[in-house]
Amino acid sequence: MNAPQALQQALGELLGDARLVAETLPGSEIALWLIDASNMDRAFNAEETRRILEEPPYWCFCWASGLVLARWLAERPEWVRGKRVLDFGAGSGVAAIAAAKAGAAEVVACDLDPLALAACRANAALNGVTLSYSADFFAEADRFDLILVADVLYDRANLPLLDHFLSRGRQALVADSRVKDFQHPLYRRLALLDGCTWPDLAEPAEFREVSLYHATRPL
Repeated sequence: MNAPQALQQALGELLGDARLVAETLPGSEIALWLIDASNMDRAFNAEETRRILEEPPYWCFCWASGLVLARWLAERPEWVRGKRVLDFGAGSGVAAIAAAKAGAAEVVACDLDPLALAACRANAALNGVTLSYSADFFAEADRFDLILVADVLYDRANLPLLDHFLSRGRQALVADSRVKDFQHPLYRRLALLDGCTWPDLAEPAEFREVSLYHATRPL
């Protein structure tokens, strides 16, 4: 199976020898187009490092929180079954795909990055699911039953987003491995779960613990 041409070209412009491969995620039935793990086994030169820092190809990894959230939905499809769902900062689309596979009535993958949306389209096709796509969360109507969020907080400067999620959906389900001790009156922690980024980046143990939070908008 050949990798999507536009995504492979974009990755090649960052890392000339890098290639995308279709991989089934550990502990999941979802497959994604991901950077070949063998491409991560060498040192990057200064120019490659600069490009990666300026335009990180986050869409070709399945980050720990996204993988945990996808597994959560697979094991508990009642969270999304028959509901209208938006995946905020969708990246590879793993959470959106999980919601679709679990029986959501509609799933919108939302990301500012055109390459991320292209990855979502390619990964949806790989898994035989149908998604809708959006590049602007704030252009969406307040019509969603659930907003999914994985690996978006990662910095405390992003914590104000917690209120915005509930401006477009009645509930929010947030998974994050970086900022996992925030205090917000509407969010309660459901679980602390083990996960890892795939391909495995050998991240510190603290980043392999994913907090899952749930919030419901007040009536």
